[in-house]
Amino acid sequence: MKFQRASGILLHLTSLAGEFGIGDLGPSAYRFVDLLSQTGQTYWQMLPVGPTGYGDSPYSSFSVFAGNPLLISPEKLVQDGFLDEIGEVPEFEHGRTDYGAVYHWKKDLLARAYAKFAAGAGEDVRASFDQFCDQHSSWLTDYALYRAIRDAQGQRPWFEWDTPLKLREPGAIAAISEILAGPTRAEKFTQYLFFRQWTELKEYAAAAGIKFVADAPIFAAHDSADVWCNRDKFKLKADGSPKVVAGVPPDSFSSTGQLWGSPIYNWDAMRDDGFAWWTARVKHALSMADVLRIDHFVGLAHAWEVPGGDKTAENGEWVDVPGLELFSAFKDQLGELPLWAEDLGEVTAQVEELRDNFEIPGMRILQYAFGGDPASRDLPHNYIQNCVAYTGTHDNDTARGWFEALPEADDESGNRPSFCLKYINGDADTIHWDMIRAISSSVADTAIVPMQDLLGLGSEARMNVPAGAGPNWQWRMLPDAVTEEITTALKELTAIYGRSKKL
Repeated sequence: MKFQRASGILLHLTSLAGEFGIGDLGPSAYRFVDLLSQTGQTYWQMLPVGPTGYGDSPYSSFSVFAGNPLLISPEKLVQDGFLDEIGEVPEFEHGRTDYGAVYHWKKDLLARAYAKFAAGAGEDVRASFDQFCDQHSSWLTDYALYRAIRDAQGQRPWFEWDTPLKLREPGAIAAISEILAGPTRAEKFTQYLFFRQWTELKEYAAAAGIKFVADAPIFAAHDSADVWCNRDKFKLKADGSPKVVAGVPPDSFSSTGQLWGSPIYNWDAMRDDGFAWWTARVKHALSMADVLRIDHFVGLAHAWEVPGGDKTAENGEWVDVPGLELFSAFKDQLGELPLWAEDLGEVTAQVEELRDNFEIPGMRILQYAFGGDPASRDLPHNYIQNCVAYTGTHDNDTARGWFEALPEADDESGNRPSFCLKYINGDADTIHWDMIRAISSSVADTAIVPMQDLLGLGSEARMNVPAGAGPNWQWRMLPDAVTEEITTALKELTAIYGRSKKL
């Protein structure tokens, strides 16, 4: 799909500033939309917004369809009449997210909201809730039951439940559905609140000319409603444990590879029903956003399969994936789609064919460009129009942190700091702006800047270290981090290079 020349900012919702311990769908999100609009941006790119579990990774969710309750705004709950007051707020730390503390506080908050709803919601709210449940019944009923059972089981994953529940025997499901009818309805209500607030924010953004870029993790987490309800669609053993799991082979991030642990798709079963699960997933994601970034796109051409139970990703093998058939099904059933591909890693001819056959723009990462090779695909003079250029991604260090970690002089590390500064005609003191200018001035149709780079922050603001211990996913903006000087500079740079949004 062809995209107009434009730019945007990568900022996950959790990273917004605010007083409630985590960024959310409340006033800070609306202010960020205003910032994007004022500076001429077109895109707000986020990380996945599904409900997260242990490790807090947005790429490992209890559902690829559901929303994360932690992103629900307390202020909006009061504003919309679901709470009379927020009540006492813990003293959350600014600048980072303490997921555990936020979870326990918001769980009580949402329970109060549901109690008020159950005690006598107005007819219009009840009708709205019932309509939501009907509209999303294809995934919501199973997801809500899964979460209710998981809570009743002390948060044990589904593959540790008693066999009748684990294998979804009809009698067991009917019985537990009756027993947990109340908690299941409460889970549905929580999802209703999330999607109500999401829709309101998206409508506000659309009116301001701002488009949402969603992120689709390629794999579903083993402990998820998706796998529990679709066991035949994954390579699992009879007891629910994975035969093989996903990962990537040893690379620059890890000498033992990255072991993600997600079960691999049973593509033969997916093919039998015309890739219905995948098609429903993409359709749902694009009902929430304007563009969908496919994470680990190479995994839809070939996947690195690691035997279940292995402790590292070293002992894996590449297995072909019917990506051409999958994307043909998307096109046949959904039409031309606004997709971006994270085509990083093992970019083979097979990956390029899949991407280019459907004219999906791939990614270029400026941090990868400065090994001294003028033919590098990540150097701006080698960009093509149909690509998305980044200074770095959520998996990279910040631009400033990356540059400051380079050796003072050229060595055998593979990075050439002198080449970097000469190429972008830059300076160490303004390296983040020099890198932003380099991708903005390029021929790439789209340029995306992580918020940390716009603020000129160092490694302390890094979002994620792949295969690293972290702390990951915790960075948050400080209040008033965006100065008038930054706003003016971004607006001018966006206009100079012809990327200002077109209403």
